[in-house]
Amino acid sequence: MIAGIWLDVLDEIARTCGAHGRGDLLQTVRQKRVQLLDPRLRVLVVGESQQGKSQLINAIVNAPACPVGDGRTTVLPTVVQHAEVPSAALVQAPPATPGRSAAALPGTGERTPVPLDQVPAGVAGTLGRRPGGGPAYVEIGLPRALLGSGLVLVDTPGTEEAAALGAAGPTAAPAWADTVLLVSDSTRELSAGELTMLLHLARSHPNVVLVQTKTDLVPDWRAVAERNRQHLAEAGVAAPVIPVSAALRLRAAAGDDRELNAESGFPVLIGRLQRDLAGKSDRLARAAVGVIARTVVEQLAAPLRAELESQEVEEQSGPISRLHAAQREVDELRRCSTRWQNTLADEMADLLSDIEYDLRDRTRQILREVDDAFDSADPLVSWDTFQEWLERSLTEAAEANHEWLVRRCDWAARRVADTFARYGGDVLPPWSVTAPADPAEGVPELERPAVDRFTTSQKLISGMRGSYGGLLMVGLATTLAGMPMINPLSVGVGALFGGKSIRDESKQLLRRRQAVVKTAIQRHVDDFFVRVTKDRRDAVRQVQRMLRDHFTALTEELQEGIIRSFRSAKQAADTDAAVRDQRQREIRLKMTRLAGLFDQAQQLTGGRPAPAPLEPRP
Repeated sequence: MIAGIWLDVLDEIARTCGAHGRGDLLQTVRQKRVQLLDPRLRVLVVGESQQGKSQLINAIVNAPACPVGDGRTTVLPTVVQHAEVPSAALVQAPPATPGRSAAALPGTGERTPVPLDQVPAGVAGTLGRRPGGGPAYVEIGLPRALLGSGLVLVDTPGTEEAAALGAAGPTAAPAWADTVLLVSDSTRELSAGELTMLLHLARSHPNVVLVQTKTDLVPDWRAVAERNRQHLAEAGVAAPVIPVSAALRLRAAAGDDRELNAESGFPVLIGRLQRDLAGKSDRLARAAVGVIARTVVEQLAAPLRAELESQEVEEQSGPISRLHAAQREVDELRRCSTRWQNTLADEMADLLSDIEYDLRDRTRQILREVDDAFDSADPLVSWDTFQEWLERSLTEAAEANHEWLVRRCDWAARRVADTFARYGGDVLPPWSVTAPADPAEGVPELERPAVDRFTTSQKLISGMRGSYGGLLMVGLATTLAGMPMINPLSVGVGALFGGKSIRDESKQLLRRRQAVVKTAIQRHVDDFFVRVTKDRRDAVRQVQRMLRDHFTALTEELQEGIIRSFRSAKQAADTDAAVRDQRQREIRLKMTRLAGLFDQAQQLTGGRPAPAPLEPRP
């Protein structure tokens, strides 16, 4: 009846694993069921190398079952069990194949007899082991009363970390052991690796014992044992510490010395193993069921909790959240619309001012060059060359100004597009600003201005006027000296004054011609500036209208997409709410059942009576 209580709980755990679709856990529970129903007590001896694990087993059975030595003697796990006559065999599982593990249960596999004198070679892995096969171990049978009562001892290779314990297959795995003895000698306190191993074993196994060996070699082994107990208490590991000496045990057995045997500490250890053997079907089984129940419930509840949390997160980030997000997008799009309109207006205003200033600066530079040229040049001589230069200079100024206009329009379009950066994609419009065929089209052609020419008759009249004054002035002066009015001196001075009059008149006419030409060019350049400025303003307004229309259409398109998303989220909210609520109820019901199953398993180890079986045990 006692076995039926924990067995019913274990069977219910198996059914729960099947209901959750966890075949791996179901297989583990079934294997644990087979192990717990086995009346034998499997004792797994683990620990680091050179700690005396093999000698400990030899001392327990009082026979040289496991090879010992200073080197690495144990490579394969060694199973010591009862047999009518001493025997040894190498058991090797078949190689692992897809869908089948290398060894499902301890004791299964191909058996190869090993001569007793070659047991050390078999344990060292150099005899009888087939290449490419699965995990292997050595099985030794001895006719011992202690082993005949159901005790099975498993010696394992030395290891530095608990994760490597299962590397040799299920034979050396703590999951298949009823009791785990972790061996550490008395020459030092527990190492960090041993403490880590103990923590790992305590979490996954209900019955762990720390065996402190080689007490005969260390006088203060009791102090070491006490410090080890403190380490275990600080780590939260409820494992007893049993100090022993295999050398004293074997010496006492050889001399049948009871006092020496008691001093070896082995009566305490063997008594513990006998109590575990007697309590396997009740106390140990209850504790094992409690551990496997905790493991199974944790693994089954973890995805349920994760799904429940994801359901809650989905509820927070589901259609209603998307609806709020869509409303925020509408508000952001409204602010974006205000930003891009203000940006467009500011950029176009700055563009008009800059383009007009640039054109004005270029035409002023041309006028300065005109003034410099006609301060010395005669329009009558250089007009044709100058007219060609002026037309070319104005055309180049218009083209340069137009090129800058294109670059500035493109830059302004990108500035406006930057306000839509959060929506991604290429939002620039496919637009271009082209220059007219003739930048000066519509501007009247510069005609040669009407300028006064200095004709021969004008030169003659100017010369006579100047010479008459000189002749008269000098002639009157010479008459006072008794000379006639017309004399060589007065004629020479008159000729000199006549030439000066001609030169002065020529310079005055040149300055008048230069002033007339500068005035005419000034008017022509002003006409050119007004005409080109009008074209630039028209082009800027055209670009502004095009950008306005493009980004307005883009804003409307984004707004329509957000509205569609809003409607879709509203429809999805009504549909998903019922499905989500139903799934949450199912998850909570499964969690409640798992909690009830966990409580049942914990009642087995808490001393409280377990509830009635959920279903009849098959």
